[in-house]
Amino acid sequence: MAADQLKETTVSTDPVFSGKMISLQVDTVKLPDGTLATREVVKHPGAVAVLAVHEGRLLLVDQYRQAMGRCEMEIPAGKLEKGEDPLEAAARELQEETGYTCGKLTHLHSFYTSPGFADEIIHLYWAEELSAGEMAPDADEFLEVHEATLEEVLQHIADGRIADAKTIMAVYIWQLRLTWETAVR
Repeated sequence: MAADQLKETTVSTDPVFSGKMISLQVDTVKLPDGTLATREVVKHPGAVAVLAVHEGRLLLVDQYRQAMGRCEMEIPAGKLEKGEDPLEAAARELQEETGYTCGKLTHLHSFYTSPGFADEIIHLYWAEELSAGEMAPDADEFLEVHEATLEEVLQHIADGRIADAKTIMAVYIWQLRLTWETAVR
């Protein structure tokens, strides 16, 4: 079946909630067979995440995540401000959360976190030419910065210490990059 034969057409949208970071709406859609259905959709401004490796060690941020009910070790990341360029946001988040600045940022991939119910997109960047500096977290952010080798990070994933999807994806990209660089040499 072609993609246009799978398309759902929005008939109406009912706003349910509008918060500081997200909003929720219920869409009534017309399905390909002509019947109607409802879709609950979380609207999100989008975010950035940064894969930053300093001297062979990944920069990680440990912070409490209320939705998970625990501390989570993640790569530096944060939401886009209205109208903010993702490249600039990635540099800002890296500096705010770790204190590091970088001479070069390369876009690796953009991906949707949960396309079944949310429009949140994360733009993942690779940071190079890192320089240490001062952290400047948001007033409501309490963070601890860690550095870990690939082996240590893979163990954290295996034992559940890291359960964040964007971080797991970034680690596997890092691992693939190292494998590729070794194969090319």
